[in-house]
Amino acid sequence: MTKIDAKTVKQLRDMTGAPMMDCKSALTEAGGDVEAARTVLRKRGQQVASKAAGRQVSEGVIYGYSHHNGKVGVMVEIVCETDFVAMNEDFKAFCHGVALSVTAFNPAYLDKDAVPAEAVEKEKAIVTEMTLESMKGKPENVIEKAVTGRMVKWYGEQTLMDKPYVPDDSKTVEQVRTELVGKIGENIQVRRFMRMELGG
Repeated sequence: MTKIDAKTVKQLRDMTGAPMMDCKSALTEAGGDVEAARTVLRKRGQQVASKAAGRQVSEGVIYGYSHHNGKVGVMVEIVCETDFVAMNEDFKAFCHGVALSVTAFNPAYLDKDAVPAEAVEKEKAIVTEMTLESMKGKPENVIEKAVTGRMVKWYGEQTLMDKPYVPDDSKTVEQVRTELVGKIGENIQVRRFMRMELGG
């Protein structure tokens, strides 16, 4: 069995923000490999997020952000299960990061479920027509894959939860939310947002 030292546990904790005992057990499971342990923690976080998804959220905050130039303002409603979590520093940081993402990208919708069916159908018809034209003669399954890929890209352009999370743009807002749920152990949801721009 691999011996896990405190320095490696602290390194993983600093990288992920996960509790010390979770970091130690992930490192043990991963045989001391820090990167593999990160993957273990991420998977655990997704499992916790899936289990928490159905739980009621009645606490949270309305977080307001005004851009440094004073010309863009954002309000986001982010909810959780308890007021204790609503006061948590990681939760507050997430609220700020979501507000920055709204400021930067000005998404049209919250998530895929919020996009009206007519808008999806209209875009899919356009994408399908363009794909059929550009991939003429290709097998049907190849065309279908291309249409699906282009629709995923379109959703990414339209929805907040698929946008890069501004403080760490290697992840989407949804990925960061899932990781936070895994870390805290409570259901956390971005419920709505509003963005105002001077003269807009």
